[in-house]
Amino acid sequence: MLKIGLTGGIGCGKTTVCRLFAELGVPVVDADLIARSLVEPGQPALQAIVQAFGAEILQADGSLDRAKLREAIFSDPEQRRRLDGIMHPLVYARIAADVAALQAAYCLIAVPLLLESKNPYAVDRILVVDCPQ
Repeated sequence: MLKIGLTGGIGCGKTTVCRLFAELGVPVVDADLIARSLVEPGQPALQAIVQAFGAEILQADGSLDRAKLREAIFSDPEQRRRLDGIMHPLVYARIAADVAALQAAYCLIAVPLLLESKNPYAVDRILVVDCPQ
């Protein structure tokens, strides 16, 4: 299967491109959606994040307080590396599993930081979505 990595900057249209490919019947594996599912209550990633950042990172209902986590990781590069160390292996493992389960000639794998993250996941081609500011 041909694996096409889709990447690009914030707000440049990656989600729109994914939707357009999906409307054509192309399987899309989205790292952002995977990451969100991995931090749902009861998921091991959420437990690891709480262990690393403390229970104050949770909302009253037990879900992740994304604003507090964002504040913690964007103000401290070491904390960001810590979070990446928790999430990246889980996200890339799920991407690999999702792609392996597909029966298609090719698929789109949307990873916003495909080039920056030095990820271990290999793609055959890269599609960059870009737009002027």
